[in-house]
Amino acid sequence: MTFEEKQFVTSLAELDGIVPPAGEGAAGKTMRRIERYARQYIGLSPFCCLATSDGKGHADVTPRGDKPGFVQVLDDHTLLIPERPGNNRMDSIRNIIQNPSLGLLFLIPGFEDTLRVNGRGRVTKDPGLLADSAVDGKLPRFGILVSVDEAFFHCAKAFRRSRLWDLTAQLPRNTMPTLARMIMDQMAEVANEALPAQTEVSVWDEAIEEDYRTQLY
Repeated sequence: MTFEEKQFVTSLAELDGIVPPAGEGAAGKTMRRIERYARQYIGLSPFCCLATSDGKGHADVTPRGDKPGFVQVLDDHTLLIPERPGNNRMDSIRNIIQNPSLGLLFLIPGFEDTLRVNGRGRVTKDPGLLADSAVDGKLPRFGILVSVDEAFFHCAKAFRRSRLWDLTAQLPRNTMPTLARMIMDQMAEVANEALPAQTEVSVWDEAIEEDYRTQLY
């Protein structure tokens, strides 16, 4: 696919010539701290997306979820995100070590407005700091300590358009193959090998479910 270079917006001046200035509410809503409403929202949120980038600017977004309030508000300028067990890729942790800038998008099920937080992260392994994030006596190996630069609420238009919380818009999971099938097929195609048999995929489906049951913390 080819694209016309002249159709790209390549300067802020060009952008500002196309889009009118932000209204007073949009321009002035940014807070430089976690004030009472942001604190309450984070306390009710069981899910957020964490955006980071590495030292070369390669971007990444990962989902983070746990019981409501799993992201702790330590004070008006500091958050703590526990690093739960995963696949050991540690993409976000590696990125933050190289480049501390990060962004967070907090969600609450049923709420169409969201909370955005931008700041700088550090990776901590301090057991005293992580103690309150323990589950069943298991401490996270790491936590992400976030120094908050700005926080602001985001409107509901994306949720209205996507119908994210509308139960009638949900698709059955079997609309697409299982996670194991998709990943195993992708790996086979990259290696130019035959696609795995369903019996082999089923073994990995069961292994993934067992991991969900026993390794969430």
